[in-house]
Amino acid sequence: MKKKVIRWISIVLAAVLLGFLLARHFNSGNSAQESKAAEVSPQKRPPLSVRSVLISPKPIIEYITSSGTLTASEEVDLSFESSGRITVLNIDEGQKVQKGALLAKINDNELQAQRDKINVQLKLAEDREQRQRTLLEREAISRESYEQSLAEMQALKADLAQIEAKIEKSSIVAPFDGIIGLRYTSEGAFVSPGTLVTKLICISPLKVDFSIPERYAGNVHTGMTVFFAVDGYLKPFEAKVYAIEPRVDSKTRTITMRAMYANTREILKPGRYVSVELQLKLFNDAISIPTEALIPEMDGNLVYLYRSGKAQPVAVQTGIRTETEIQITSGLAVGDTLITSGILQLRTGLPVQLAEIR
Repeated sequence: MKKKVIRWISIVLAAVLLGFLLARHFNSGNSAQESKAAEVSPQKRPPLSVRSVLISPKPIIEYITSSGTLTASEEVDLSFESSGRITVLNIDEGQKVQKGALLAKINDNELQAQRDKINVQLKLAEDREQRQRTLLEREAISRESYEQSLAEMQALKADLAQIEAKIEKSSIVAPFDGIIGLRYTSEGAFVSPGTLVTKLICISPLKVDFSIPERYAGNVHTGMTVFFAVDGYLKPFEAKVYAIEPRVDSKTRTITMRAMYANTREILKPGRYVSVELQLKLFNDAISIPTEALIPEMDGNLVYLYRSGKAQPVAVQTGIRTETEIQITSGLAVGDTLITSGILQLRTGLPVQLAEIR
């Protein structure tokens, strides 16, 4: 019985050992096949599909973007230069007026009376001076007598001019064509010098004030084109630079520029915020590439070109940048095929297939 048990145990151990050896042999065969497949896979891997563009010369424009403000071409606070009670107030808020139009007037009855009195005295003095001059020519009076009458006449003329100036100060007339703003007083009110009566604003044309960094000081000049955008309007507006501040602001390190916009339809109002785009340089035959195709490196920039079915890195020098493109000053030539997709997967000599050429 004991021998029989030992025999069964030996049979079981032999079966287990045989199973272990068979499993090990099977696994070893699979590993060899996987290893062989791994060695073969790189050669059978399909080329990387990429998009590309054909390098060709085209115009590229360098812009400066900034923020600015619309200001009136002319704006003035209207007030009296003397004290008095308002007797005339021809102010219709928001209405257009012509240069020289009478807008307001204070009581000047006393000044008018003084002017009338001086006019009478001046007429008598002029007649006296004419008679005295005739007598002097006949040597009937002395020159001293004639000069006295002449001085009296000239003094009255000076008094008349002074009264006329005071009468002029009692009125407010429009200094230019414009639109009347809000009224801040009423007819019958007593006003003093400097009391604000209203504003007069000319909004056609409008000024566009904006600033640019000081490093562009040598690249700007009058006559340059400016495009500015205003909230609520889809299309940008175009203006021309007509004045440049001759000094750099020491606090902001910027230069203030001013452009003029006709605003003939008067749809824009002074005081509005605008986004400004100033055209600096135009390169008619520049080589430029999409920004996503450029790869920054520690020692420079490079791009990948398609050459004989493979990716080839090329070092390049860059110029100006726009929102979507970068100018290439050296490293590329007209006719090169630039790879623009799959940039992170590209390696030197990697097989590639062009999916699209633009």
